[in-house]
Amino acid sequence: MALSVSLPAFRISDNTDIKYTETTMEDATFPFLSSDIARYQVSPLMGWTNKPIQEEDKEVQIPKAPQQENGPSIIKPTISQFSGVHTDETLARVIASYVDTLPHLKDHFLGYPINQDFYYEALLKLMCFRLNNVGDPFIGSTYMLNSNQFELCVLDWFAELWEIEENEYWGYVTNGGTEGNLYAILVGRELYPDGILYTSKESHYSLFKVARIARVKCVVVGTRPSGEIDYDELKASLLAHKDKPAIINLNLGTTMKGGIDDLDVVLQVLENCGFTEDRFYIHCDAALFGVMLPFINKAPKISFKKPIGSVTVSGHKFLGCPIPCCVLMTRLNYVDVLSQEVEYLTSRDTTISGSRGGHTSIFLWYALNKRGFNGLQQDVSECVEKAIYLHNRLRDHGIGVMLNKFSNIVVFERPLDNTFARRWILADKGNLSHVVVLQHVTMEMLDLFVTEFVENRSIWYQDNNGGKKPPCIAEDIGAKNCACSFHKKLIS
Repeated sequence: MALSVSLPAFRISDNTDIKYTETTMEDATFPFLSSDIARYQVSPLMGWTNKPIQEEDKEVQIPKAPQQENGPSIIKPTISQFSGVHTDETLARVIASYVDTLPHLKDHFLGYPINQDFYYEALLKLMCFRLNNVGDPFIGSTYMLNSNQFELCVLDWFAELWEIEENEYWGYVTNGGTEGNLYAILVGRELYPDGILYTSKESHYSLFKVARIARVKCVVVGTRPSGEIDYDELKASLLAHKDKPAIINLNLGTTMKGGIDDLDVVLQVLENCGFTEDRFYIHCDAALFGVMLPFINKAPKISFKKPIGSVTVSGHKFLGCPIPCCVLMTRLNYVDVLSQEVEYLTSRDTTISGSRGGHTSIFLWYALNKRGFNGLQQDVSECVEKAIYLHNRLRDHGIGVMLNKFSNIVVFERPLDNTFARRWILADKGNLSHVVVLQHVTMEMLDLFVTEFVENRSIWYQDNNGGKKPPCIAEDIGAKNCACSFHKKLIS
């Protein structure tokens, strides 16, 4: 699947096409964005510290590359020092020194779903321009320094992937997954002002924040050990509030476990509970898996041919966009519930944030074209294969571990030592930690991680260490995946 680089027409509500002068860009290249961090030095393991520059004529302190526990200190200039007193050379040294700390972190970056292996150096020239995709991307605006044409290409690509016709969808590239989820749930609320939001306890934290912001009553539904929503509990909750429309968030890959809610089962539950299609709205949060599932054989299908209202997928996760962003897609006939005309822009205010960085749409367009359909399919296959490899290695060493089908998220017992967890930048929740196997995660990284985990674990749980034993995580990921002393014997 390829994305055309010619500039498409913009679509507006009265079906009138506003044509840009057709432009073709051969071998277009785009930038890697750096954060504005010249003001600070960062300690990757210990967080931020406040260390003001003592005198404006003193040399700026340069951080050292992180070792184990302690990272570099932070430079935090006082207000009076924001006056250009430091030379470009001095500031460049601070940035260069900070950059030197990053390879160490990348080589141990296992716990979060951010692809660190996509490079955008070819895009650097775009940093000379302040691109802003303010307004409705299908209409454009009088702010002409935008990348709406690339944004529409990206949206068309996902529309084809998720099986919705060009004249039936609307969407935009948001500033992050939370904004995408907020938009989706707000659409559901506007369609059904008295509706109740149903979402599982394994949902991304943004869903519960969105419920508070939107002032929607939220029913939290329990889950199975896999992280998948408990359909019996969902049914009971729906029946308990049968008089109210249902706004349902489904997780196509939960944050911690990679559990996938089954859309077909949920649709059947709704039918059995007496909810017709005009009394429910379904949002699919596919932050990570939205780009993965379509490339996995026999995986659940994301399709607008089914009665779903919206889908979100993060651009900075599997695709590795260097700036957080999200592709939000919904049905065109829903967009009016959250839109108003803006004379100042000669556009419609249809988005949450108004101003949106124009670079992210180009990053996504570049990534999709650079990898192509076959390249993405290969990436997905390799990530899943490496996840299976990690699962099997941990299991062989007697460590409680789970890997869901179609997932690249390996869940295991939480390491006892926080220093070890920080070294490998693991994400923890309760008794569990996980590794998200993405493109930058090599076999060598996984082997080193397992070796260190096994070695440290033998120390944590040795007989003379206070009688500590590996935790029982049967309730968290199921008895068959637990390696505590009780379940280990039970399974064997």
